[in-house]
Amino acid sequence: MSEQQWHMAKHGHQIGPMSESEIVSNIQNGSADGKTLVFTAGMSNWTPLADVPQLATHLAGGQATVLPVLPGRTAHEIDFTIEGSEMQYVEVELDPGESAVAEAGGMMYMTSGIAMETIFGDGSESQQAGLLDKLLGAGKRLLTGESLFMTVFTNSGSGKQRVAFAAPYAGKILPMDLSELGGELICQKDAFLCAAKGVTIGIAFQKKIGVGLFGGEGFIMQRLEGDGLLFLHAGGTVRLLDLQPGETLRVDTGCLVALQPSVTYDIQFVGGIKTALFGGEGLFFALLTGPGRVWLQSLPLSRLADRIYKAAPQTGGRRQGEGSILDHAFGLGNLIDGK
Repeated sequence: MSEQQWHMAKHGHQIGPMSESEIVSNIQNGSADGKTLVFTAGMSNWTPLADVPQLATHLAGGQATVLPVLPGRTAHEIDFTIEGSEMQYVEVELDPGESAVAEAGGMMYMTSGIAMETIFGDGSESQQAGLLDKLLGAGKRLLTGESLFMTVFTNSGSGKQRVAFAAPYAGKILPMDLSELGGELICQKDAFLCAAKGVTIGIAFQKKIGVGLFGGEGFIMQRLEGDGLLFLHAGGTVRLLDLQPGETLRVDTGCLVALQPSVTYDIQFVGGIKTALFGGEGLFFALLTGPGRVWLQSLPLSRLADRIYKAAPQTGGRRQGEGSILDHAFGLGNLIDGK
């Protein structure tokens, strides 16, 4: 018997078909809440997720967390579709004159009516902004370790046009609407993928010296501000947690993707010399204190790269699970293939 197929409506755009487990995953990573409309065979109409019993049980506290919505919207309105499961890409649909901004090198494809322009900073400065203002905006990005330049994709045609942006490694693309998140979000510096033009991409200094020295992300993370849609990328599976006032959470520093500015970020020593030296979890945890939302990833790129590096024969790594007993005992497999 085939699995039941669902459809989800988000930001005025239909997404699907998808399985029930994928709907649950969207709830957990914050892409869907109790007000999100869903539809499947047997329903007479689109229904809020909170009114579907088998899905509502996965909502925090049995109901959606209501966040303040900013009045109006100054950023460009865009529609989107996220395709794929583990290696995802997001296709953005632009009306004439609308634009999306992305990191250089993130574009996957675009239709003929899209005009591409490389600019200083994120393009959120006013048209009257001078060269100094633009250089200051670009300088903020340089401090985060990113390129001075970003790319703006504008629909210069007469009808709807599409441009797609691909995730750089296996994981999930997270659609975020800043108008539903209080107008501000802080994320690790390599999590940002693309956004509607009008979203400001700045820097967020961590004020505590311990966070700067041992917090993994250093003093600087990215601060995203505005009222438009943006897309983050996280490695592996994503977990959304709503921290209550005073509630704390200890997290591996590399697993932190994004947090609301109301969440306090500090570092904590793992405790015990033996645990610190031989536990394999590093010397420090990120200590997060609510209230606010936190997004975590199960597979940071640094952890994946470290495993690949250690397994590479050129660095002394050995192949595991390949060949016969003789291969493991005497390394004959490596001799035959020249490794």
